[in-house]
Formats: sequence, C-alpha cells, structure tokens
Amino acid sequence: MMIDSNALRSGTSRTARFERGSYGSQVSFFLIDNEPGQGPGLHVHPYSETWVIRSGEAEFTLGTEKLRAGAGTIVVGPAGVPHKFVNIGTGRLELVCIHANEAIVQEWIDDDAAA
Repeated sequence: MMIDSNALRSGTSRTARFERGSYGSQVSFFLIDNEPGQGPGLHVHPYSETWVIRSGEAEFTLGTEKLRAGAGTIVVGPAGVPHKFVNIGTGRLELVCIHANEAIVQEWIDDDAAA
C-alpha cells in the first residue's frame, strides 16, 4: 500500500496523522511541520512515544526533565509521563512522532496544573 502524506492532513494544517488501524500498519504516527514557537500542549499517552527530529530544533519536556534536540536526534518518552515539545529554532521543525499503538491515544493536561 502507498499513501500520499498530504491525504493525512486536515484542513490547512501541515501536520499529518497516520493511525495504523486504518492502513494495516503496525504503528501510528504524526508527521509534524511546525513554525518557531509552535508545539503541542502538555499531554500523556498510555504507551511510549518516540520522536525523530528531521530538521530544526526542539525543546522537549518529559516529566520534570527538559531536553534540547536537533536534526538527526531521536528522543523517547516513556508511557504515562506527561510531555510536550516546542520549536525553539528560527526555522521550521520537522519531526516524526511515533506511537506504538493501533490508534493515537492522548490525554491533555493543563500546563498550569502540572507545574
């Protein structure tokens, strides 16, 4: 099976969402393309998440730890640990967010409440 990643985007978003259940794959993932300052809010998954940074620079928050990562870096977040990332570079951040699950399951957490 071959899939055009543009078909996985919603509206004007540059982020593509792929869930394995729809395509017979063994993984689900997001293809992220963010401008400086962009990134998801704090959230948690019942499974691990792996990020592959293709270009740009991001700051990841994994629980109480903060990590900076650039192109070519792989970051792994354990199951059940609240996390988020933000593009801290001057250009676009492109990364793959791999979810080891048949569907993307996430619970959003209020950043202020987690502090």
